[in-house]
Amino acid sequence: MVTAALLGTARRRQGMPAEAGPEGLLDAAALETVRRRAGLRPAPARPLPAPAAEDPRPELPPQARARLAQLLAGRAAGAGRGALPDLTELLPQWLAAANAHGYRAPAALLPALLDAAKARTDLRPAAVRLAGPRGRWLAGLGGDWRFALRSGEGGTDLPDPADDPAVRRLWQEGLFAERVALLAAVRAHDRSAARELLTSTWATERAEDRLMFLDSLRTGLTAADEPFLESALGDRSRNVRGTAAELLSALPHSALAGRMAARALACVGPEGVTAPTGCDAGMRRDGVVERPPAGRGERSWWLGQVVEAAPLHCWSQRYEGRSPAEILALPMDAGWAEDVHAAWCRAAVRQRDPLWARALLGAPAGPPAAGPGTASLAERAKLLETLPPVERAGWVAEFVRAHGLSEAFQLLGVCTVPWAGPLGRAVVDALDTARDAGSYPWSFSGVMGLAERCLDPAEADRLEALTAGPADAGGPPGEPGSSAEGYWAEAFARLVATLRLRAAMLTELTPTT
Repeated sequence: MVTAALLGTARRRQGMPAEAGPEGLLDAAALETVRRRAGLRPAPARPLPAPAAEDPRPELPPQARARLAQLLAGRAAGAGRGALPDLTELLPQWLAAANAHGYRAPAALLPALLDAAKARTDLRPAAVRLAGPRGRWLAGLGGDWRFALRSGEGGTDLPDPADDPAVRRLWQEGLFAERVALLAAVRAHDRSAARELLTSTWATERAEDRLMFLDSLRTGLTAADEPFLESALGDRSRNVRGTAAELLSALPHSALAGRMAARALACVGPEGVTAPTGCDAGMRRDGVVERPPAGRGERSWWLGQVVEAAPLHCWSQRYEGRSPAEILALPMDAGWAEDVHAAWCRAAVRQRDPLWARALLGAPAGPPAAGPGTASLAERAKLLETLPPVERAGWVAEFVRAHGLSEAFQLLGVCTVPWAGPLGRAVVDALDTARDAGSYPWSFSGVMGLAERCLDPAEADRLEALTAGPADAGGPPGEPGSSAEGYWAEAFARLVATLRLRAAMLTELTPTT
């Protein structure tokens, strides 16, 4: 039949009735299909899998369940995208809110939820947590969801951190991600027990695993971790040594911080800057990388690393008690000032020092290219993360008022969601100003997308008035002859619709009493 289908029934009739034409071939194929299905011998039934563990968490309210189905399907009520919200971008917020309320995912939606997490790695922690034990049970049956077994999310499969035999059994036998999650859980319960657990197998771990385990010490890092980290400076892996040095430099009173302070103070001071002329064995052991990247001079490279790793409190004494802002205002050798200031920026981020971060950020209304620390918006965003959320939002709001939104995208991304009142109002005002100035809306598409996800839903009423454009806006958006005003109206309409949808999502998740 296959040959006849390929060659044509007029040329190949062997094995087929003489009167068979094209319809006869299709009839014969249908008959063969039924014969194969009917003639299949049933295989012995496999044993049923063990049932999933019980999930004591409450079910989603009916409206929230329907909303999850809608978000997973990626569709909005109504036609075409246009002014409708982008549901795929709202799923992370919905998952975070649902997990905060302690709900479990509906069993019927688990396959779609796991499929969404398979396609988007950023969803996996929250999706696996919502899926709970039944989701992990489902993933264990095979297929493409095995990431759920490695995520360590949900916590229901981890032993009690105080149950030492169970902890050690999982540490010896568990998957890597389970061991990472276990180490974090034990560390939250008892830091010394976590270090002892890590030390017990440290010598036999792979380099990439040692690096990940070491990185987990960032949370709750204290001076008690110094002896272990100091020993890791002699690790055979350069990446492990570098991470250990970075963590030690984040402890202002560690021995490594003292050694780096001595080196940095010998290089930088009121009298000028003298960059290192070499990178000795002691510097390499303390995490200084000897070979610079392409295009970077060796002395500049070494100077930046030394100053970055020195504790920031040492500079006040070096500069006769001056504050960070006063130190930054002092003249410095033009050839080295940029390197030193950039290193101080990295040190403020590493050591989470808000006093130095404020000084390095400077006034938000000042020219971005003339900042006291750095003109880089990416570096400024990192510095902002060291400030309290309210202060951070206030600084970015002033920046937006002074400079508009074209340079604020990275800064807005580090602000707590939902954006605080002053920041939200500054963003809305800046969007309105950009529209009135005749700016092209698609040049603000990134900020608009961010606003849809981050603005306080309470801003929807205020934005409602901005959805209508002038009467001469032109044809419908997207059609020839339509103006930028039409696009702005559509963008504001979508923003309002998204904010109202986010408000509805939160209301639907609120438990009823």
